[in-house]
Amino acid sequence: MRTPMNANPLAAVRNLGILAHVDAGKTTVTERILYATGATHRRGEVHDGTTVTDFDPQERDRGITIFAAAVSCAWDGHRVNLIDTPGHVDFADEVERSLRVLDGAVAVFDAVAGVEPQSESVWRQADRHGVPRIAFVNKMDRAGAELDAAVASIRERLHPAPLAVQLPIGAEDAFTGVVDLVRMRALTWDSDGGAGSEAPVPEELRAEARRRRRLLEEAVAELHPGALEEFCDTGALGAGTLVSALRDLTHSGDAVVVLCGSAYRNRGVEPLLDAVLAYLPSPLDVPPVRGTDGDGRERERAADPAAPLTALAFKVNATATGRLTYLRLYAGTIEKGDTVWDATARRAERIGRILRVRADRHAQVDRAVAGDIVAVVGLKSARAGSTLCAPGAPLVLEPPGVAEPVVSVAVEALRGTDTGRLASALGRLAEEDPSLVVRTDPETGQTVLSGMGELHLEVAVEKVRREHGLGVNVGRPRVSHRETVGRGVSGFVFRHVKQDGGAGQFAHVVLDVEPLDTPEAGFEFRSVVVGGRVPQEYVRAVEAGCRDALAEGPLGGHPVTGLRVTLTDGSTHVKDSSDTAFRTAGRFGLRDALRACAMVLLEPVVEVTVTVPEDAVGGVLGDLAARRGRVTGSVTRAGATVVTATVPLAELFGYATRLRSRTQGRGTFTTRPTGYAPAPATASAR
Repeated sequence: MRTPMNANPLAAVRNLGILAHVDAGKTTVTERILYATGATHRRGEVHDGTTVTDFDPQERDRGITIFAAAVSCAWDGHRVNLIDTPGHVDFADEVERSLRVLDGAVAVFDAVAGVEPQSESVWRQADRHGVPRIAFVNKMDRAGAELDAAVASIRERLHPAPLAVQLPIGAEDAFTGVVDLVRMRALTWDSDGGAGSEAPVPEELRAEARRRRRLLEEAVAELHPGALEEFCDTGALGAGTLVSALRDLTHSGDAVVVLCGSAYRNRGVEPLLDAVLAYLPSPLDVPPVRGTDGDGRERERAADPAAPLTALAFKVNATATGRLTYLRLYAGTIEKGDTVWDATARRAERIGRILRVRADRHAQVDRAVAGDIVAVVGLKSARAGSTLCAPGAPLVLEPPGVAEPVVSVAVEALRGTDTGRLASALGRLAEEDPSLVVRTDPETGQTVLSGMGELHLEVAVEKVRREHGLGVNVGRPRVSHRETVGRGVSGFVFRHVKQDGGAGQFAHVVLDVEPLDTPEAGFEFRSVVVGGRVPQEYVRAVEAGCRDALAEGPLGGHPVTGLRVTLTDGSTHVKDSSDTAFRTAGRFGLRDALRACAMVLLEPVVEVTVTVPEDAVGGVLGDLAARRGRVTGSVTRAGATVVTATVPLAELFGYATRLRSRTQGRGTFTTRPTGYAPAPATASAR
């Protein structure tokens, strides 16, 4: 396709991410994009440890993506800023931070497995951020690969309107190319995956291609008013109308364009790049970014290089060459040496260098403009989620959400003299990855590292060992429990009276405590006090005090969730009542009320998807049952059985080793968090 003439250079920018389940081929797709665009001169392979984006030693050792890597390349006159995101559930926060700054995404699916559990999770994450997507069904050369089955799984599990715009030429080992249904042409690649060639549709596929083109036109006409008008007038849709309608439907999220190929064999990559340019939005096509100014008023800024600077830091990486801060510029321009305002930390910072990134390699540039994704050197206080803006026009953007950690381990230096170095290394880790939390246990004095899963913590500890040369002892992983109300109380009275000279404190509250429908519902507070017995400002103080009390429950000091507190009555004192008194009453009143409630201990549970040979299913089912697992589904495909079960997270520690031994190394599993469930009475209360 040819680049459209457009006076605004931002129209020729695409900021996109590659999203998928583990092993669907995200990193290979990224490597082939870099090769096709000329950004690399040889094809990197995951199994050889030669990839550009999986550059960390642990990524190459483990063969998985752990850290989101940004790369920049050019295709057909466009600048493509691409982020290869992790597929493992333990690193979902990396995906979350990446999606916050992307305009579009390519969702990669395995042509045999279709939609897998983590595919579904990252798709929902993209839904929350309103990120338009196109789909790429990868591994079409595998035994059992079937485009129609993959499209059906997308329709059933993700989106009601997947629109396949290609027809495979050949199947499995004989897959050699695709028929482009939009322009009705055949695109084929030779055995060494060189440049594709264009030709008329093969005779044996013409009837099927015409049938599928007709179905595509009808589906688009049903969804797009402009296309429907042309379809009614002429009985068909031209290629230009089809492209324009597919672009609109992608931007609105009403449909998903589906392409196919084999990234490993370098087949289908160029059409995928063309589809990225044709269907995914430029920075001009997304709504202006919204934030709050210095007065707390909501403002928006469009993608304009001449507007005041507005940028979001989405990743921080401490390297041997210095501290890199990755930025998405939403508005304005930055140049080397500029002073910017960190609106989150409320301090001025100086931009030392600006780098165009390609994973761990960088090219220095003098300036960056709205729509760019770049790394900068010189920022000392910026963290993931910090807003950088022009000093005279502050605007704070909403930072990416950070998930609560669910697994913890105690860590200590092997040598007592290294304790300070370990604390510094862990602090830097938490700075780079906000989903890692470091704290000191007040009872034992141990340093506790908390994260999103066993693998997440393994990677963090190994990073400390490798990069800082520290010997580290690691305790047994422990899950983070929660507490909730099983049976509440009504009319719980609490009086806070303090008189020790000077101004006293007086607050009287009456609380009802009841459980919500689900623990995930969090906390609700309401007031039904009548007659002004408790003024509104004191009601807010009671709510703040109640939230303070949620930090430690009566069963074991775990956070409390899934409850509603209602302030039903109370009274004040003319002189001694204050916000502080009522906040204290809310805190201690709810604390005592919870002790009077029937409390329930909750533990995190996950959905486990285990893929094993058919002859190993019995042993795997027995093992899951022994781990308090509840099997929810089982299907057989391509000679393997896929078992889905809900299992307490605490029971999965060490499961990878056990599964390998039970299946002679042929079994694999993935997990997806599903929330919390009541723990048995024997579960640890701490």
